[in-house]
Amino acid sequence: MSPAARLRGFRPSWLSPKVARTEVLAGLVVALALISEAISFSIIAGVDPRIGLFASFTMAVTIAIVGGRPAMISAATGAVALVIAPLNREHGLSYLVAAVILGGLIQVVMGSLGVARLMRFVPRSVMVGFVNALAILIFAAQIPEMQNVPWAVYPLVAGGLVLMVFFPKVTKAVPAPLVSIAILTVITVAAGIAVPTVGGKGALPSSLPVPGLPDVPFTLDTLKLIAPYALAMALVGLMESLMTAKLVDDLTDTHSSKTREAIGQGIANIVTGFFGGMGGCAMIGQTMINVKNGARTRLSTFLAGVFLMVLCIVFGPIVSQIPMAALVAVMVLVAFGTFDWHSIAPATLKRMPAGELTVMAITVAAVVATHNLAIGVVLGSLTAMVIFAKRFAHLVNVTAVADPDGHQVVYSVTGELFFASSNDLVYQFDYATDPDKVIIDLAGAHIWDASSVAALDAVTTKYAARGKTVDIIGLNAHSAKMHDNLSGELASH
Repeated sequence: MSPAARLRGFRPSWLSPKVARTEVLAGLVVALALISEAISFSIIAGVDPRIGLFASFTMAVTIAIVGGRPAMISAATGAVALVIAPLNREHGLSYLVAAVILGGLIQVVMGSLGVARLMRFVPRSVMVGFVNALAILIFAAQIPEMQNVPWAVYPLVAGGLVLMVFFPKVTKAVPAPLVSIAILTVITVAAGIAVPTVGGKGALPSSLPVPGLPDVPFTLDTLKLIAPYALAMALVGLMESLMTAKLVDDLTDTHSSKTREAIGQGIANIVTGFFGGMGGCAMIGQTMINVKNGARTRLSTFLAGVFLMVLCIVFGPIVSQIPMAALVAVMVLVAFGTFDWHSIAPATLKRMPAGELTVMAITVAAVVATHNLAIGVVLGSLTAMVIFAKRFAHLVNVTAVADPDGHQVVYSVTGELFFASSNDLVYQFDYATDPDKVIIDLAGAHIWDASSVAALDAVTTKYAARGKTVDIIGLNAHSAKMHDNLSGELASH
């Protein structure tokens, strides 16, 4: 292979003109959508809108470099804003910034310890519920923008939706959301239509953020004050980011490093804190916009952050005139495309086990009720585990076969022995009438935990109290090791 060919093999995919164009345009659409979102989340956190915009800029640019999931957008988010808002309200912006930096450090530590591996325990039903709840929240967030507004907002939203649905049939060279935003802006400005605009959300920054340290006492008291908020922010941010990364993996049929993403989120928050930002995590709505517009590399994420600042600083007067109706139309279409309609189709509901539907419904209900995706995922996963344990608790069978001469009885135990299924094990034996020798054959079973060993010890003890002996046979290697290590050591003292 020639040196030139080898060099082409190492060339990033975004250097391709076709890919680069897609990434640039997708990043531009995301940047436009980020502006209003960042300002809204700043209001939730109780900080100046510029703080949210700075956070979105530094988060996006940093995560594009250090993150594990290409094409995913991280910026200031509502979930993080809700967590840190009380700290800002009671103690001020400096303490909020300090909490963001500490939260980033916690995320780096948690990522290094392998917290991302916990994602494998999130069932598919929880993932589907997460996606559907996300779509509902994205749509619900647009409703206030369509309440108590001039009547012209409604035809503008409808026109934007029509443009985005039908424009791709003409050409896909330019993202339909970008075309829709441009056309609706021109119409409102040219016709002088008075409708809410981006500028009405708050002042846009006129310069880049400047790095610095938070103005707080570096004492143990400060640490005690900000630590609970930092931990909550770290947990919520990681949960949403890792779930979003998994969603993008599924949408793009690619794999990403969740450990690198967890560490990257921490680094991005540390950087954001040093630049005075309010912190953040993966933005699911903007990520969906990015991916749906064909973005697949880190370039779109990086440019979303860069374009955000360029639009605010250089083109602020123009961006301020973008009607909110245009951005509402984009997000409504994103919500519609995000919802897993197949999951609620009658044919799917008929075939799906009741337990799976319950988990999905609890996940959706918890997220919509709390507006916190992390709470919904945790509750959904816990529900799935309870249902799983209950289901397998009844799959352990104990059958007895007595010898014709009556000197011994063999109990055959089949199934998975763990804390739920082993609870009833002790009641499956006839201690009073069994012969003096009892054999328990576990060739068809597997011991998973200490609860199962304790249950077997209880069975042996009950027989011993009646002067009878018990032999346990058929243990596989793992079960034998656990039984040998724990048997006789679990009695309470």
